[in-house]
Amino acid sequence: LAFKGAKYHWQSQNVKQSGVDDMVLLSKITEDAIVENLKKRYMDDYIFTYIGPVLISVNPFKQMPYFTEREIELYQGAAQYENPPHIYALTDNMYRNMMIDGENQCVIISGESGAGKTVAAKYIMGYISKVSGGGSKVQHVKDIILQSNPLLEAFGNAKTVRNNNSSRFGKYFEIQFSRGGEPDGGKISNFLLEKSRVVSQNEKTSTDRQQKEGLGIMTPDYYYYLNQSGTYKVDGTNDSKDFQETMEAMQVIGIPGDIQTQVLQIVAGILHLGNISFIEAGNYGQVESTDLLAFPAYLLGIDPNRLQDKLTSRKMDSKWGGKSESINVTLNQEQATYTRDALAKALYARLFDYLVESINKAIQKPHEEFSIGVLDIYGFEIFKRNGFEQFCINFVNEKLQQIFIELTLKAEQEEYVQEGIKWTPIEYFNNKIVCDLIENKLNPPGIMSVLDDVCATMHAKGEGADGTLLQKLQAAVGTHEHFNSWNSGFNIHHYAGKVSYDINGFCERNRDVLFPDLIELMQSSEYDFIRSLFPENLNTDKKGRPTTASSKIKRQANELVNTLMKCTPHYIRCIKPNETKRPKDWEESRARHQVEYLGLRENIRVRRAGFAYRRAFNKFLMRYAILTAETWPCWRGPEQQGVLHLLRSVNMDNDQYQMGRTKVFVKNPESLFLLEEMRERKFDTFARIIQKSWRRFIARKKYEQMREEASDILYNSKERRKNSINRNFVGDYLGLEQRPELRQFLSKRERIDFADSVNKFDRRFKSIKRDMILTPKGIYLIGREKVKKGPEKGQIKEVLKRKLEFGSISSVSLSTRQDDFFILHETQYDSLLESNFKTEFLSLLSKRYEEVNKRKLTISFTDRVKKEGWGGGGSRVVMVQRGQGDLAQLKPAGKTLTITVGDGLPKSSSKLERNDTAQYVVQVLFLPFFPPPLFSAHQNGAAKFSRAPPQQQSEITYSAPNKHGRPPSTALPKLGSQRAPRAPAQNNQYNQGNLDFLNVPDQEGMGGMITPRPQGPRCRAIYQYIGQDTDEISFEVNDVFDLVKEDPSGWWTGRIRGREGLFPGNYVEKI
Repeated sequence: LAFKGAKYHWQSQNVKQSGVDDMVLLSKITEDAIVENLKKRYMDDYIFTYIGPVLISVNPFKQMPYFTEREIELYQGAAQYENPPHIYALTDNMYRNMMIDGENQCVIISGESGAGKTVAAKYIMGYISKVSGGGSKVQHVKDIILQSNPLLEAFGNAKTVRNNNSSRFGKYFEIQFSRGGEPDGGKISNFLLEKSRVVSQNEKTSTDRQQKEGLGIMTPDYYYYLNQSGTYKVDGTNDSKDFQETMEAMQVIGIPGDIQTQVLQIVAGILHLGNISFIEAGNYGQVESTDLLAFPAYLLGIDPNRLQDKLTSRKMDSKWGGKSESINVTLNQEQATYTRDALAKALYARLFDYLVESINKAIQKPHEEFSIGVLDIYGFEIFKRNGFEQFCINFVNEKLQQIFIELTLKAEQEEYVQEGIKWTPIEYFNNKIVCDLIENKLNPPGIMSVLDDVCATMHAKGEGADGTLLQKLQAAVGTHEHFNSWNSGFNIHHYAGKVSYDINGFCERNRDVLFPDLIELMQSSEYDFIRSLFPENLNTDKKGRPTTASSKIKRQANELVNTLMKCTPHYIRCIKPNETKRPKDWEESRARHQVEYLGLRENIRVRRAGFAYRRAFNKFLMRYAILTAETWPCWRGPEQQGVLHLLRSVNMDNDQYQMGRTKVFVKNPESLFLLEEMRERKFDTFARIIQKSWRRFIARKKYEQMREEASDILYNSKERRKNSINRNFVGDYLGLEQRPELRQFLSKRERIDFADSVNKFDRRFKSIKRDMILTPKGIYLIGREKVKKGPEKGQIKEVLKRKLEFGSISSVSLSTRQDDFFILHETQYDSLLESNFKTEFLSLLSKRYEEVNKRKLTISFTDRVKKEGWGGGGSRVVMVQRGQGDLAQLKPAGKTLTITVGDGLPKSSSKLERNDTAQYVVQVLFLPFFPPPLFSAHQNGAAKFSRAPPQQQSEITYSAPNKHGRPPSTALPKLGSQRAPRAPAQNNQYNQGNLDFLNVPDQEGMGGMITPRPQGPRCRAIYQYIGQDTDEISFEVNDVFDLVKEDPSGWWTGRIRGREGLFPGNYVEKI
């Protein structure tokens, strides 16, 4: 998918503007303006919008294109303002704050059902998994965290009227981190599993998805528990694929294979259990078809006759005259059906709890360090019929809304008053009054307290209990402004709107008691796993009031609130734009209603009138101490003075901050970004110093090993050059850090193993310059072409000529002589290349090849190579023969290329003794490397060409010894200079660009006098260097000149042809 109009690019700052990214910047703060801005962005496929640090997310009902690896790289480590709004920006902010401040973080994702909360939670967990490091153990934890999603969704999600894949349970997922920021543990807290959906569904809804995935028994319409709604298929799902994902998830989490089988048996057993129906015989219920008992009993490992007995009768304890006795009570048809459903719900709920427990066991750690919590819970629900489940769901959402109010509206305003900050109060609706209506214990008692009192007096199903409940509610809270009742239910005015609840079933579902008979039945199973799901000890005395569903959810909700309040909270407010579940469909009234009850207008007003950032003095000092020498490593003096010192050090305007009694308040986000940017720069500077020292240490430690390994490739197979045998390996001879025109062909963090300018020969043996780059992903050959049309017509641009995958390379051929030629044999066609650094390249290529292909690279040494289909031009022959001199001479003749070169060092040479060349290597090993020149004499006598056309040459720079703090110069002529380099004297007859006649003759010996040879050290150039500044000298390969001074910086002083100046020391060897 792409945005409307391919000419727009969503990360570019020159795109078509779609509303405002941050609604704090809206010119008018009204519901109309907010809705219009969200609509405009939604229709242009911008689903994320900010209100300061709060992220608004609109469900697009389609897959969006900006959740790829590229976006992960883009948002990692970036400031919020640098990129468009995105969930990755919020997640990265959480992760960095956790690491920098050492504080636990959490994100509260809220919104109604179908607004996209679960998908948002998945993106958060996926991003954290990608950006955090770690070894195999950490990767295992990451896998479990990611695999827990499809597993819990399979057993806990269902289709509802408002959402095709609705979470029918709530979960709070804590990802735990080591002090190094690696996820090394986690914990899931689940609550509010809507187990009633197992046995009954509304019209156009389905039961939990796993029940219909891959069971292979009968079609879904066969099962009573599945056929009530008439909905068996969810649009956009692949049941077979989802089932495989579920099984893989259980495998990753560590659930044994036999237990996986029993998990599926329990699910199938529940479905067959639902097909057992009852008829009325007299006043008693009996099983309609006893044949249907056998299969569920077989799947659950219990006796069919015992199953029948426990479904149609119940053991009851009674006391007569101080004595206890048990009697068997036969159930009627309605009671038997209730008992069957209770068993099915208990099995499913306990199975779900087992899965959550298995995930926790797989990733739990003994102690907590840092954590990021992700809360994904049911959205606010309003259906045609709302029962006890919707009441509990909406209560939890009401509590979450209160957290948002407490921390973003109420607490913020109260903090300004406490800190003595000037502030004009802003009105808002505080929903605590609704929370108290539901959960109060006394004065007056809340709805849940009244419900529990009624349930305590119930027996069996409690005929008329729901009616009693309604009467008691009218008496207890009937006058409450957010409550009113009707003949079969009651209304609550929630923060999200008025909801009518049907009272029928409230008491039954709240009581949530599993009869001892059914526990005994399941404890008789032949399967250990099923017995472990029912660990109760029925012999203990039963004391006290049994726990009810409402008291349990009230306790869980308050524990959750306490957990969230201990973290630094972040918010994602999800909005559902329509009920049709179709993209680009915007229902104005629905969106407006959500904007109103989510309190976005009040949120914007508080944000605009308030301060973007506030921090306790000591924590502010701790975070930004690195900015000045006075505050690093610690400030000695009053904390408030230290904070002022830091703010003044970055020249922040006085009207941009206020000092409270214990905290500093910063007005605009831009001011905060300034502090963060300065901090990042400081850390970057120090990190580079540490990195440089570390690299030097590693280079010293591995240098000999690397050189020996590379030499082994050619040992006893190829003659060696004297100047290369002890040469230091550098890798990047192109300076790719400063070459964006070349880096564009690589991914953002693709590692560079080797990069150099090489000569590539076509089928006519014509030499063409190519930049060759070796990375873990392959070999890139980059050339240049003139643009033939468009606005850049006539300009020379870099183009990727070829990319060689390691799997497509069959072998490499070299001669036995000292030349620099080698042939890459590849499945399509071969490449004849020439590189001064072939030994280093082949060493690195061999390692990468073996890593990918799990076998060694074949390297053959022969002085004659014949190849068919060379670049589409038939066979070609390359022969290497003995000649004169160290530089290779090329003689093409038809389809044969003859290369002649003089004898080099013996094939058995591994390294020279520590002569002057070896001494040179040691001297330059730990100096910043200055790459070989772009111009130098070719071995066949022709001038080498620059790597870029003249008009682009001034833009190409490399790493070099830094002189006087200025950027390293490049071995290129100044702009507009077309002067060709001098070739060595013995090859001038081949050099068409030789301009030696322009050089002033040596003045030695003029007037009959012999000038005495200067005393002192001298050096010989091993690379050409062209001075780029007035205080630098130039020289050609093999030039010999005086060495005046050596400097540890790497910039030496020399004298050549009567001129004294600076030059890079690693371009010469001392003689």
